[in-house]
Amino acid sequence: MIGIIMFFVALVMLLFGFPVAFTFGGVALIFGVFAEGWDMFAFMPFRIQSYMENTVMMAVPLFIFMGIVLQKTRLAEQLLEAMGKLFGSVRGGLAISTILVGSLLAASTGVVGASVVAMGLISLPVMMKYHYSKSLACGTICASGTLGQIIPPSIILIILGDVLGIPVGDLFQAALGPGVVLIGCYILYIVVITWLKPELAPAIPYDESLGTRSEQIRDALKAIIPPLALVLIVLGSIFSGIATPTESSALGGVGAVILSLIYRQFSWKMLFDSALETVKVTAMVFAILMGATAFSMAFSYTGGDYIVEEVLLNLPGEKWGFIILAMVAILILGFFIDFVEIAFIIVPILAPVAEALGINMVWFAILIAMNLQTSFLTPPFGFSLFYLKGVAPRSVKTFDIYRGVIPFILIQIAVLVSILVLPGLYGMD
Repeated sequence: MIGIIMFFVALVMLLFGFPVAFTFGGVALIFGVFAEGWDMFAFMPFRIQSYMENTVMMAVPLFIFMGIVLQKTRLAEQLLEAMGKLFGSVRGGLAISTILVGSLLAASTGVVGASVVAMGLISLPVMMKYHYSKSLACGTICASGTLGQIIPPSIILIILGDVLGIPVGDLFQAALGPGVVLIGCYILYIVVITWLKPELAPAIPYDESLGTRSEQIRDALKAIIPPLALVLIVLGSIFSGIATPTESSALGGVGAVILSLIYRQFSWKMLFDSALETVKVTAMVFAILMGATAFSMAFSYTGGDYIVEEVLLNLPGEKWGFIILAMVAILILGFFIDFVEIAFIIVPILAPVAEALGINMVWFAILIAMNLQTSFLTPPFGFSLFYLKGVAPRSVKTFDIYRGVIPFILIQIAVLVSILVLPGLYGMD
């Protein structure tokens, strides 16, 4: 039972706000030495070396670098301006533009925090200016910002691929269908709700000073085509087998720098700042990975994994009982801890049980990624809610954000259930 006690002690410490990496590493050290002595950690350096030599994990800093460079090129701002002109005369046009730009940003950056903050700073003031409902505006921004969890190239899909031993390219291909369906459901909801209640998102009067319709379409295409081309090159090289995810991530990083030159935003300071920020984010991810590695070693050596596996294998309903319990547990844990910790700590515990029950691991990984995306939105602790609150005007209350995300949470759960019940619809049967 030492491993189970260790698990709950780590969760309690996280709830009190202790740093994640040091919590997992420290708890593992204390309980591991108490149970097995110092010899337990004799192989820890070899574990660390194996991660340092892992070519799949090399894609993480490269995709992060690509996202940060694109964030600093005013990509989102130019996209939103162009799309806003294009769809502004339609009810809910700015909200639809936010979803479309958010999906493109998600495919470009894969970093949820960056997308939500960027969209909050750019899109929210514009929607408030044109008297959009605060709740609808906030919900749209939070939902579009979290698309980076499921739309490739997603950081969480790369991590899940490594943890579950699945080719990352297979995960990227499997995630495209659910991602497109989710975007379509978001847009459909906005169209329907603004048709039923026009006051929530009034149409913007046509402004002749913005140019003719053809000029607006041309400006929108100029803003959309370069980043879209980068995304298609990165994903296309993976899906066609020309490049591995790691190689395509390097291509994405170079492509992002080229885009910064195209948008005339390149400077050596921008490049240095992007590299520095990439190092900070990557160091955080790998510090958590080291702590999680120590934790999983101690958890296994103390027999915690056998107890969990035995309990989960004997659940009523077998496969479906396990899937439902796993999804509920991940959703609840997602309220309190980040997706990186869940991927490195919880998923390795669930993976052997899923394999023993004969579950399609690609399908299982997509379910986890969609579930983690939902946890980013769920009140009261969803990370996207805090990201938006941090950049929103004072007139936007926390309750406005909470109320706004509820319809989008229900949409995400509906899509999650559809993946669960109809995997064949997404090519994952």
